[in-house]
Amino acid sequence: MSNPVENVVIVGTGCAGLTAAIYTARANLNPLVLEGSLPGGQLTTTSEVENFPGFPEGIDGFMLMDNLRKQATKFGTRFEQAQVQSVDFTTMPRKLVCGDRVILARSVIIATGASPRMTGVPGEKELYGGKGVTTCATCDGAFYRRMEVAVIGGGDSAAEEALFLTRFASKVYLVHRRDSLRASKIMADRATSHEKIQCVWDSVPVAVEGVAQGAVSGLRIRNVKSGAESVLPVKGVFVAIGHVPNTGAFATALDVDGNGYFVPTAGSQVQTKVPGVYVAGDCADHVYRQAITAAGMGCQAAIEAERWLAEHGG
Repeated sequence: MSNPVENVVIVGTGCAGLTAAIYTARANLNPLVLEGSLPGGQLTTTSEVENFPGFPEGIDGFMLMDNLRKQATKFGTRFEQAQVQSVDFTTMPRKLVCGDRVILARSVIIATGASPRMTGVPGEKELYGGKGVTTCATCDGAFYRRMEVAVIGGGDSAAEEALFLTRFASKVYLVHRRDSLRASKIMADRATSHEKIQCVWDSVPVAVEGVAQGAVSGLRIRNVKSGAESVLPVKGVFVAIGHVPNTGAFATALDVDGNGYFVPTAGSQVQTKVPGVYVAGDCADHVYRQAITAAGMGCQAAIEAERWLAEHGG
């Protein structure tokens, strides 16, 4: 018995994937959503989301994703647990290989997200998500009003995070392993000259303290030149050493940039070089990385897939 051919297969269940599911399901395309290792994406690890429109009191990240999933299910979306290991986009229907199973699809929306690159020091994992360790100043900065915080990193994103946090925090320690930022000159100059930002040069994190209390109480650092250790008295630790897009299974079939992010075709945020195959969310966006922008890209991808299927007999 041959495998059924799906109209739309959506890979990923973050804001982009679930929004694409809502739109394609309402268009009667009967989408199949493949859930990976973290159903719901990065937002499920966020305790409070205050910047998603429509929730004046904020909403728990897990609850927001659960609501999106229920909404997609209501319109007929199907969900399956499957990890895509490789794809063949050279033939029609498109092939997605998940272990010993091959899924066939007329169109594919890839919304696999990105994973923040972490330092791996003790206490980081235990205190991540609502306990003081985070990777998004835009998401969580407002929770640290009049508190001291630390940002780990030395690139543009670290400088940007530190500058954003000066709106709320009383002091921002910018911890970098070298004696100058590798950020662009304009961003580096802004960060190093800001009265609220104290650069901690030649230093690397050793441990995030406060595990026993269930909340960050400090960041232990080590000077790479002297070997001396000290503790920064912070309540929040923002890790800004980059993201890793979850694009590996598709990288040979689609265009990716030097950091592994999908590169859409010119003039589009979501179209790829393969007809009927679209990308959405953090796997293709290294600039904004917000829940609402991911949802917008999921909407775009769904509408493009719907139009493509209509034109090609889907």
